Amino acid sequence: MRTKRKQQGFTLLEIMLVVSIIVIILGVAISKLGNTTAIAKSMRVQADIQAIKTQLQLYESMNGFYPTTDQGLQALVAQPAGDPRPTRWYQLFKEMPKDPWGSNYIYRNPGQKNAGGYDLFSAGPDRQADTADDDWGGG
Repeated sequence: MRTKRKQQGFTLLEIMLVVSIIVIILGVAISKLGNTTAIAKSMRVQADIQAIKTQLQLYESMNGFYPTTDQGLQALVAQPAGDPRPTRWYQLFKEMPKDPWGSNYIYRNPGQKNAGGYDLFSAGPDRQADTADDDWGGG
């Protein structure tokens, strides 16, 4: 006499249900983590702008003035050739950092937003100055 064994296993429907649940959970997890790159880029802009501001303050304390818009941030990398010429110049950056989108930070002296000082900001993802996505480094 032969006895029949009950076959055990998962049906295709059960496997598809488990895979669907896993896909849904992964989708939710990815959507929650998806914005971390934007946060990281914003934090990098904030850190870069703070570092540049610190070096601009050092430049101003040594020379009594900030670089002009024409001299730009390159005055922190190479000695400016045009007037006003700094009396005491030191290379404060080996090279200027780029923003997370690969563009140069924008520097204006005198500033348009800060009329009594200078403007320093990233043009943001669209790489166009004076648009809604400009990043001023948190302040």
